[in-house]
Amino acid sequence: MLQASSLATISRIRHAFFTRSGGVSQGVYTSLNGGVGSSDAPDKVAENRARMAAALGVNADRLLTPYQIHSPDVVVADEPWTRDNRPRADAVVTQLPHLAIGVSTADCGPLLFADSEAGVIGAAHAGWRGALTGVIEATVAAMERLGADRGNIVAALGPTIRQQNYEVGPEFVERFLAADRSNSRYFGPSGRAGHAMFDLAGYIGECVQRAGIEQFEDLGLCTYADPDRFFSYRRTTRSGEPDYGRHINAIALVD
Repeated sequence: MLQASSLATISRIRHAFFTRSGGVSQGVYTSLNGGVGSSDAPDKVAENRARMAAALGVNADRLLTPYQIHSPDVVVADEPWTRDNRPRADAVVTQLPHLAIGVSTADCGPLLFADSEAGVIGAAHAGWRGALTGVIEATVAAMERLGADRGNIVAALGPTIRQQNYEVGPEFVERFLAADRSNSRYFGPSGRAGHAMFDLAGYIGECVQRAGIEQFEDLGLCTYADPDRFFSYRRTTRSGEPDYGRHINAIALVD
């Protein structure tokens, strides 16, 4: 697993951006696939998630991820949920100790948040839709409602598809420009007419700053470019594979 140095120094926090190594899944899911929505064998996914929970110091049933829908929606985790009743949302916040909250990704931006003084943590799935519609700002606001102070919040961005591998079409570009013409700075030239290369990580960083978070760390890693360590939806799509694994990115409060 990978860690952000800014979060690793906080004594009350355990966190991880898990890679694809260290699990029991096989084939396209090799090996630490945490995606309950994938077509991987459920028993293998369960074992993988149990290993991740153990690494975070919680029981397997206390590693919580939502049913992600590429939205700005945030939920408060005040008790464990099951696969069958997990909420539809793209971010989770909590102030309960020994409860790991997380999001699954396979190119989108995983963000972990912590205000150790208030004892409030958060996790957000920031794909382009969620970032554009405000999932990052909504996560910070939800943490504040639990007692966090955005001036004390530390945020870290894990492995994410990077601009050199993220080509998008003209409709995508226009949607961002319609929201704010200054978003043009997040698009670079592509080898194809009418297309552009999108800097998702850069855009996420701006959203974090706009939310008033000054302590921000980007691990700078690309999911697409490193098949040995990371799953990638876009790489899988381009190679014609039938499915792909999902990473779990999670954070927990400890006593």
